Amino acid sequence: MNAPASPPSAESLRAALAGLLAGLPPTQAARAVERLIANYRGTTPTDAPVLRDRSDVAAYAAYRMPATFEAVRGVLDALREAAPDWAPATHTDVGGGTGAASWAVAEAWEETPPRTTVLDWAEPALALGRELAAGALDAEWRRERIGTALRLADTDLVTVSYVLKELTEADRTALVTEAARAAQAVVIVEPGTPDGYERIIAARTLLIDAGFTVAAPCPHSGACPIVPGTDWCHFSARVSRSSLHRQVKGGSLPYEDEKYSYVAATRFPVTPTVSRVTRRPQIRKGLVQLELCGPDGLTRETVTKRHGPLYKQARDTEWGDSWPPEQDA
Repeated sequence: MNAPASPPSAESLRAALAGLLAGLPPTQAARAVERLIANYRGTTPTDAPVLRDRSDVAAYAAYRMPATFEAVRGVLDALREAAPDWAPATHTDVGGGTGAASWAVAEAWEETPPRTTVLDWAEPALALGRELAAGALDAEWRRERIGTALRLADTDLVTVSYVLKELTEADRTALVTEAARAAQAVVIVEPGTPDGYERIIAARTLLIDAGFTVAAPCPHSGACPIVPGTDWCHFSARVSRSSLHRQVKGGSLPYEDEKYSYVAATRFPVTPTVSRVTRRPQIRKGLVQLELCGPDGLTRETVTKRHGPLYKQARDTEWGDSWPPEQDA
């Protein structure tokens, strides 16, 4: 395997995007982004790729790749926390498009990055992803129809990020079932919306039925304690915006928060967290309130100054973190 010329990271991805998209007129990109937003917020057709041509793909790369990268990176951090001694040698990125999840996987295991295969049915996305990844990823880019006919080669890790919404229910079921057959670990990420969470719960059930153990975010593989229709489980990743990103999205802030839902599950033993922080901690004078999902379901824990060092750790805890923190030996 050839070593990458430059280690994959959020910074190297942004640099690759800036270099490749420097000649793209912002107005053209903005128009393409508007159409893509309408697709993702509405009912996406399932008989044609969302990304139709290079201008679509370039706009998508500027608009979505940094956010997808950060969301998947957060998920992989949780998986590695549950399975610190495991590292994939092979990885298949299903519906990977321009390869944001593949960049996150390569960064997560940067000392021994896996050999990646990116599958997508939009050839313009694969072509641009291949250009972006030159010298950074050890990857093969292959056109495949993502649906009931898809057959995956055996692999250590399968990622499916922001793909399920584009599929019919039958195709979703077939994809998750096939991923469970082929992989030792499966990571699925969807938008952090009520319907995105519902798709994650359905996928989680299929993975458990296939013999997988939930590694994250849940502290167990039992039923989700959230009453359907009352709430949804999601998390947040902070995304730095480049100047091109701000132009394309019409924003002024140097960052944005990407909301996502996910499940990471494995065929091998893992050590899930005791509890997971499911909302942004509420910090008040002298106390921190944590919303948690744990072995007893949804709970709230209040940590005050009287708890000593635990109070400082609670103040440093972020949405999505494990709780309680590991104690120093």
